[in-house]
Amino acid sequence: MSQAVKGQRKTSEALRSLYAPISDQLAEVEVTLRSELRCESHAEVHRLVKHGFRLGGKRLRPALLLLTGKACGALRPEHSVLAAAIELIHTATLIHDDVLDEADLRRHLETVNARWDNEASILLGDYLLARAICLASSVDDPTACREIGRASQIMCEGELRQILGRGNYELTEQEYLEIISGKTAELCACSCRLGAHYAGAGQQVKQALGRYGSSLGMAFQIVDDLLDITGDEATTGKSLGTDLLKQKTTLPLIRLLSTVEPSARQQILAVLSDPAKEIRESLRPWFNQTDALDYARHRASDYVQSAVDQLDVVPAGPIRDVLHKLAQFVITRQN
Repeated sequence: MSQAVKGQRKTSEALRSLYAPISDQLAEVEVTLRSELRCESHAEVHRLVKHGFRLGGKRLRPALLLLTGKACGALRPEHSVLAAAIELIHTATLIHDDVLDEADLRRHLETVNARWDNEASILLGDYLLARAICLASSVDDPTACREIGRASQIMCEGELRQILGRGNYELTEQEYLEIISGKTAELCACSCRLGAHYAGAGQQVKQALGRYGSSLGMAFQIVDDLLDITGDEATTGKSLGTDLLKQKTTLPLIRLLSTVEPSARQQILAVLSDPAKEIRESLRPWFNQTDALDYARHRASDYVQSAVDQLDVVPAGPIRDVLHKLAQFVITRQN
């Protein structure tokens, strides 16, 4: 068995254990997703939608919604419906991201843009967003649509800031953190707020669990940015090095550029501006000679601790323990 397969199996087993308390509800989410992603009247559209569904991730955001709901009380039918809506939104963003990054691989499968084209990818992402809106609006309470709409707006603003900031190697750490707070952390925060709300939690608890989700999302994105530099494609199952190729300034690079001598900084910028170079390999010596990677790992760990600190608002017990362990999983994952 290859190391990549072992790594994938280890991740799957870890998540299966963490998701055990909500396994029945996650099964309901999968049923809902399969129902929503069916277009049997048009065979080619159905194949496209089905492939997009297979590109979905670790079901982290639906799990957050369900776990925070269970931590605050009993789960209701609305939780499973909204967990499916959240996953549709997340999958749509992944498909759109693959177009922006010109990525060929995700979850060890061809991306939609690689198998079809960019036009099909954009329209599929839009299709998934439309299905998510329909699902959210089926809940007889405007909170869901309001929360999801606001989160989607913040996510798009974060993505736009990142796209418009490509090639800006003067980007500060604070600006980077603001970007990922929008593009990644907000949907995790929204998931947690919805989980708490539909379990009947009070405002203080909802806000604290929203902060838990936001901090966890920040850590998740920083680790993603680290894996883009240090990861192995066979293990992660997706195209790597795309941040550097697309001139996205992430935390490891920000730290690297702020700590090297001016002459080295100019050499690094020269590498980054040359698309013909193997940028990941060319920059590896600089990353290894500085604290840039360790610094980013420590920042991710800080966010995990910030997430865990918010969990005092829910009763001690197995579900709070799972939320604690899930935060730790985010920074130890290899894919």
